[in-house]
Amino acid sequence: MTTHAKRERLLLADLLEGAGPEAATLCEGWTTYDLAAHVVVRERRQDAAGGILFKPLQNRLERVQAEFRQKPYEELVQLIRSGPPRFSPFALKQVDEAANVVEFYVHAEDVRRAQPDYTPRELDPLFSDTLWQRLERGARMMGRKSPVGLVLRRPDGQTAVAHRGTPVVTVTGEPAELLLYATGRQEWAKVDVEGDEDAAPLGSTTRW
Repeated sequence: MTTHAKRERLLLADLLEGAGPEAATLCEGWTTYDLAAHVVVRERRQDAAGGILFKPLQNRLERVQAEFRQKPYEELVQLIRSGPPRFSPFALKQVDEAANVVEFYVHAEDVRRAQPDYTPRELDPLFSDTLWQRLERGARMMGRKSPVGLVLRRPDGQTAVAHRGTPVVTVTGEPAELLLYATGRQEWAKVDVEGDEDAAPLGSTTRW
């Protein structure tokens, strides 16, 4: 059975292929070429990918990513499409599903929404619920930089507290849009904000 992660992987590869190597993305300062290199390094070079989360390893990550940036763009897209090598933890379906659903969905939107002719994507309810589950688990980490209380709320009333504090900003939207908001893509997220929107900056666009 095709998992959400596998479907999103193929969609991301298609979007990267269609956009070409020099298209803009929502990741500040990155073209599609940079984004493709990032995704490949994260999945195939665990010795460097730790720099995504840990600053002491960031220089190594940037060096390795620059090396992959020298590969032909088409090769990088094919590496994404074909999936991780057998020795990668991401080769395990359970790990792939747990770690890559949000990664691939958000980066696909990084490509899609940066294009002037982008059209909204309708998600099936099951996938929306999956994204909500991921958001609930990661809300505290995503909202840790908020200087005020931050609550993420689905239209049906379900909520996830991303940061405790006062005053409180409540952001309402579909799970996919809340994910974009919580990962620093507020400008492109289709959400309603109650409270001072400017009081809850979440920093720059997250790159996992």
